[in-house]
This record gives sequence, C-alpha cells and structure tokens, in this order.
Amino acid sequence: MPPIMISLVAFLGNHGKKYEANRHNVAWLFADSLSLSLAPTPSWQSKFRGSYAPFQATGADGARRVVHFLKPETYMNLSGESIAEAASFYRVKPDEILVVHDELELPCGTVSLKWSGGLGGHNGLRSAKASLGTADFWRLRFGIGRPEHADVAAYVLSNFSADERIGLSLAFSAAGGLFEGLLRDGPEGYLREWAKKAVTDSGKGR
Repeated sequence: MPPIMISLVAFLGNHGKKYEANRHNVAWLFADSLSLSLAPTPSWQSKFRGSYAPFQATGADGARRVVHFLKPETYMNLSGESIAEAASFYRVKPDEILVVHDELELPCGTVSLKWSGGLGGHNGLRSAKASLGTADFWRLRFGIGRPEHADVAAYVLSNFSADERIGLSLAFSAAGGLFEGLLRDGPEGYLREWAKKAVTDSGKGR
C-alpha cells in the first residue's frame, strides 16, 4: 500500500480583525508563520468561502505535487462546510486531510499530531465531521491550556498573554519542521513521535 499523503490542510479560525490574535485562532497564526518559512511562499486567494492557497510540495522522491491550504472564513462553527467544498472540488479523501486547530486539553507550548478519534467538544472539528461524514482525518493540535475559570468560550476568544506568545513561537518553530515532514513524507511515520504532546517550551525538544 502506498503511504497516505496530505492533500488538503485546513487551518481553523474565526474571520475578522477582532479575532485574529485569539487563542481560538492559533491555527491561523501558525499559517501566517508558515508564510515566512515555506518556499515558495503560499499565495492566498478568496475561494471555497475562505482563503485558499495552492502549495507546491516536494515529496521524499523529489516529485512535486500540489497541496491545498485553506483557512475557512465561515467562522469556526461552520468550518466543515468550507473544508468539504474544497475536498469535493479537488477530490480529496478525508484521510488525506490535515486539520490544524487549538486544543484545550494540551498546555500552551505543545504540539500533537493525531489521527481520527474524539472531537473534544471542539465546534470546528464537530463541523468538519458533520460535513465530511467522518472523523477519520488527521489533526495537528496546538495546546492553549484550560482556563482556571468556567467560561471556556470567553477564554478561547481572548488573546494569548506575552509569556504564552513566547511559548507559542517555540511551538511554531518545532511544528514548522514537522509540517514540512508531513507534506514530504505523509503523516503516518510521524504519529508515534508526535502523538504524545511534543513539548517545545520545557527544554526537552520533542
């Protein structure tokens, strides 16, 4: 069996200036950081009710192929509708999709790769499952930690603190290398190493 290759990457977030630095928008912040490191630089355009960029990825065999980047602008709760439109248009199967999102159950400054599984109450993932008809897609998760108070909705829509931004930059640096590997080699070979909360701010590396 040939390896599974990622063909569509969906970065989940909320559209609009007031949301851009929120914890819930960590995937979009990561996408922006990739624009500084990936070559060629992704060129974003309006498509599939979101921002779309075709990216020329190089496989382990040196062959070039297009990977579709998408930032749904339907707001988080309807992210799946945008993802499903792009997947249908380009005939991408669910197991070729990587969804990048925030994760309450991981501390800030951690990165985790996950295949399928539960949705953890995440409305963007819930929408993706409903629109794709399955939860069998890949997830790249950035920890944002749980608040000490009970108002989770207010927490995810608040901005990162200065200290958290430092940890986030370290997480993005580590995740950038992982991301390039995922596009080059496929995700399966990285799952064991990265499934267990790859801490980037503890001095332990991965």
